Amino acid sequence: MRMSRMFGRTLREMPGDAETPSHALLLRGGYIDQLMSGVYSFLPLGQRVKLKVEQVIREEMDRAGAQEVHLPALQPIELWEQTGRKAQMGDVLFQLSDRRERGMALGPTHEEVITRLFKDHAFSYRDLPVTLYQIQTKFRDEARPRGGLVRVREFTMKDAYSFDADDDGLDASYAAMFEAYRRIFARCGVPTLPVEADSGAIGGKGSQEFIFPTETGEDTVVFCNRCTYAANTEKAAFVRPAAIVSAPAAIEEVETPGVTSITALATFLGIEAKQTAKAVFYMATLKGQRSGVPVFAVVRGDLEVNEIKLANALGGAELRPMVDAEVAEYGLVAGYASPIGVLAPVRVIADTSVAESPNLVAGANRAGWHLRNVNHDRDWQAEVVADIATAQVGHRCAQCEQGTLGSTRGIEMGHVFRLQYVYTTSMDVSVQDAQGTQLKPTMGCYGIGVERIIAAAAEVHRDDAGLAWPASIAPYDVHMVGIGLDRDEAARADADALYDALHEAGLEVIFDDRDERPGVKFNDADLIGVPLRLTVSSRNHAAGIVELKVRDGGEASSVARAEAVAAVVAHRQTLLDSLTTEAAEIAARQFGSDQG
Repeated sequence: MRMSRMFGRTLREMPGDAETPSHALLLRGGYIDQLMSGVYSFLPLGQRVKLKVEQVIREEMDRAGAQEVHLPALQPIELWEQTGRKAQMGDVLFQLSDRRERGMALGPTHEEVITRLFKDHAFSYRDLPVTLYQIQTKFRDEARPRGGLVRVREFTMKDAYSFDADDDGLDASYAAMFEAYRRIFARCGVPTLPVEADSGAIGGKGSQEFIFPTETGEDTVVFCNRCTYAANTEKAAFVRPAAIVSAPAAIEEVETPGVTSITALATFLGIEAKQTAKAVFYMATLKGQRSGVPVFAVVRGDLEVNEIKLANALGGAELRPMVDAEVAEYGLVAGYASPIGVLAPVRVIADTSVAESPNLVAGANRAGWHLRNVNHDRDWQAEVVADIATAQVGHRCAQCEQGTLGSTRGIEMGHVFRLQYVYTTSMDVSVQDAQGTQLKPTMGCYGIGVERIIAAAAEVHRDDAGLAWPASIAPYDVHMVGIGLDRDEAARADADALYDALHEAGLEVIFDDRDERPGVKFNDADLIGVPLRLTVSSRNHAAGIVELKVRDGGEASSVARAEAVAAVVAHRQTLLDSLTTEAAEIAARQFGSDQG
């Protein structure tokens, strides 16, 4: 491609609406253009990167034995009603009607559609196992699109779905996809950490996310400094700090005027925060219900309520904090609330720390007063006792019980789920086994965001001058820069011949043949970020050389013109070979040597 003919242009100024450095560089480099909030066009350079990422994904999916399909983005709303996910997805689900007023949805994901497809075409255990995948546009009406390509309303996802005869088969399919994901991210130059995660609206019996570490990320991940344990804080288990043990004592009231926070209470009474009980109030919309249910959540005072864990303890509820009127309606006293004497319909959910800690200080449910020596089981009982607390830096690891937890922020790059029977049950799917009886297949689900890989790669591989793409997903293999060729016909002819020779060697070339100053061309080459730059000029032609520079590798070197093609091929292969090691090294720096 000759730059004189290429659609799009680079920008000199930093875009005012750019949210991250990589977002700014993608806009400045002429890769993407924002149509509206959360919706982007890909210009020719960006489309080439996108197709390269998709090709890496395709190769690894095919290598893992998956088969590619293409599913409709427009879906009948009845499928979403059948699985109960129409209500669960809420406003994120784009809904519309056709001319006959039939309800439709623009697919945010495709579990329902793929399960329907499998049901229509698989009838026997001989059709198992099978993994199907697609690379397709998804739509989600995000309330707050952010981060450039990170959280958008229209995006490209690779989603794969496995069907197996039993859970042993699911484990094998899951492992194959997990390893494929490791290879995909390494080949794209994106360091990731696999972490335990909440399954959310997808459902199922366990999942893992691949997290890209960045301070601009939406997710917080904790990881052990001694073993391989890592988890999203939505899911993370941890060893709670030991309670102060004492024999249960008699309850006594203590006046605490104006003491409404845990910190103030501990200071006022001269005790530790872990000797108190913290109350947090929510309204929960339970599955299959429309009206909210009041929830009284109790954790020990040194911990925080984890709303995802709490929602899961309630069977997958949607939560929101109570407003003041609701607090009063249910007889609760903010700042002085007590689990003792809470009446229906309020549901009391307690963290395991509260049940295991004796003689806590809790509210007396009247302003200005607290209760000493409150004990679970003796004085009150929670409807559910579960892990509803958030793991924090410094807590002990639940896996090895020796290490302590650190944390980092990150962006979810991919997610793998053990769905098991969620969809084959709700959509009544079965096949015949070898004995002729009905067998219900078990499922897995595996998603990767294509645009997120692009954003993460751009975030990792950049400097003050611009992008520095990994060789595997760069828009071109080599960026030829022509200097002063319009004044030297022989040099121009030789540059054209080199351009053709590079193509014949199987390389993808962008040739800056524009009538621009050398500084402009070199700056644009650095901004666009192709891995190798080849400078051809009248002066170099006379000397029988070209200049070769690795975008992310220091000074330019002189190469004999006759050896230019071979030198580019060799350098490109070296860059490709280094990607897996480079991604692992970056991950190790972020998470410690035991992670990777």
